[in-house]
Amino acid sequence: MKPNTKKPEALGQTASHDDPLNGGGVLQNVQALLAELRALGHGHLLLAVLEAQRAVQSIVTMIIAGVMVALLLVGAWLGLMVAGVLGLVEYGIMATSSATLLAVGFNLLLALILCVVIMRKKRYLKFPSTLRSLKPMPLKPQDARKP
Repeated sequence: MKPNTKKPEALGQTASHDDPLNGGGVLQNVQALLAELRALGHGHLLLAVLEAQRAVQSIVTMIIAGVMVALLLVGAWLGLMVAGVLGLVEYGIMATSSATLLAVGFNLLLALILCVVIMRKKRYLKFPSTLRSLKPMPLKPQDARKP
């Protein structure tokens, strides 16, 4: 054995007393880092759950509005048919046909409003906040100053 070689017991003693990185501070830093990572993961998961709830609410609203639009368009079509028939039958009388056309116009306006509701709700189906929070932070460019 060489005279410069230290025994394993001596190495362990010097590492625990002389090395400031092996103290309790490193363990506390690692534990704090793990706790922060756990909290960050929890935050991302909570955001995903909240956006999933919003997406479900949006899809239900869209389905209900779509069914209502379909029913209103059927009603509008039937109204146009009734107005055409009444206009032909009562060629000289416009009051009945005008009232029917007014109802058709109201149905079409309501269908248009529901289509706008559907278009506004569709953006929440893509989880925008979750995707935005998962994007990596941009690196700040280093100052290109001349010395």
